[in-house]
Amino acid sequence: MTVQLEPLIYEISQPGRKAFSLPECDVPGSPLPDVTLLRDPARIGLPEVSELDVVRHFTHLSRLNYSIDGGFYPLGSCTMKYNPKLNEDVARLSGLSEIHPLQPEETVQGALQIQYELQQYLAEIAGFEAVTLQPAAGAHGELVGVLTIRAYHRAHGDFARTKILCPDAAHGTNPATAAMCGFQVITIKSDKRGNVDLNHLRQMVGPDTAGLMLTNPNTLGLFDENVLEVSEIVHQAGGLMYGDGANFNAILGIVRPGDLGFDVMHINLHKTFSTPHGGGGPGSGPVCVKALLAPYLPSPVVDKEEKKGQTHYFFREVSETIGKVRSFWGNFGMHVRAYTYIRVHGAEGLRTVSENAVLNANYLMNSLKEVYELPYDRTCMHEFVLSGRRQKANTGVKTLDIAKRLLDYGYHSPTIYFPLIVEEALMIEPTETESKTTLDKFIEDMCQIACEAEEEPDLVKNAPQNTPVQRLDEATAARKPQVRFRCFG
Repeated sequence: MTVQLEPLIYEISQPGRKAFSLPECDVPGSPLPDVTLLRDPARIGLPEVSELDVVRHFTHLSRLNYSIDGGFYPLGSCTMKYNPKLNEDVARLSGLSEIHPLQPEETVQGALQIQYELQQYLAEIAGFEAVTLQPAAGAHGELVGVLTIRAYHRAHGDFARTKILCPDAAHGTNPATAAMCGFQVITIKSDKRGNVDLNHLRQMVGPDTAGLMLTNPNTLGLFDENVLEVSEIVHQAGGLMYGDGANFNAILGIVRPGDLGFDVMHINLHKTFSTPHGGGGPGSGPVCVKALLAPYLPSPVVDKEEKKGQTHYFFREVSETIGKVRSFWGNFGMHVRAYTYIRVHGAEGLRTVSENAVLNANYLMNSLKEVYELPYDRTCMHEFVLSGRRQKANTGVKTLDIAKRLLDYGYHSPTIYFPLIVEEALMIEPTETESKTTLDKFIEDMCQIACEAEEEPDLVKNAPQNTPVQRLDEATAARKPQVRFRCFG
């Protein structure tokens, strides 16, 4: 049977071009399988291009990708800081990059030492007693943390604790994680200053409370002024405190969550400790716990012992473990990068990281709060939340339009419409790695967009104007996604 196929349309393909030169075949040729067994586009014909065509094609595509190495990335709640290239150099050392996770322990003592010492560093920095490095990302770390809380209560015969409390200024993954672990989610309101509303908390907490998941600083970029009292209320009810460590970059070396009453917390290495972030990973979300939760961590953890006068590192099984949550031992390359970052900075350097992150955020906030509405006018931490309500009310320009217009000015847009408790929210996080020059230019451009919203609202409403892809039909994309490559012209 002959199958008729339409030719595939390639933009730069030209008949007769090729990117290779091979010697004549000195063995008998083998025909291709039946055309119906070949995948598209192989059964139709590959593009005919030169080597230079290929190089330029993929180089051009790479330049269309926005990255932290190419521009300012003020993505609130995500801590998109610059990743030092020294971390990459260390992670690529052959003794670390070319080992296999199933090698005998005796042959990978250096790698195990890194993991052991990283566990110790994270525990000390955050104020906890034990750490697992297995979780592959922040939300994965949340899952592990809440599962340890559940295991703790069940081990003590307390099956009545079926509810997890989540403030309305928490990260969106918090209630999702609690629900996945089988808990009922109870939302706790924020007060007028952006803290957990203590009166509402007292009403909602009780003998059925398994714990409270608190992001501190929260998604408003504010440090909860009542955190010690929040911890006391939850603990008096028999619940445990879960700390979402996604915003840990604001308090490094200044305050330890474990000292504030938290029993368990995940840490995003790809936010706070400068391992690569975005593009699908790999991330890393280690979980730190107090001693009472250590028996329930994923197994194994790295430990050490003295053998014949020498330190020997090994994998130790955990007694009442919730089970293994990641293949092998976690994203080891991320562990190496974070370990390098911590060793290079030291205690004083890590504190300086947070001080500069908070300074940059407050500088931006105070420079923009007269142009855009600031719902919570108090000193922020590493990020802050503005609102586009004024622009929307005056000219119909929405926060989405402002974010799209920022693309024309060469920035990645901030986080928008989150947290949900702020109408037309615009969450901005500059991190510590941006210079005052960059921040001043961002302030200037944000003010210019505010002027455009007043004087030329249609310009902003139809942004972006000069990007390779114009504004997408997001509603149709969500309802009728095209997730399969189509090779026919």
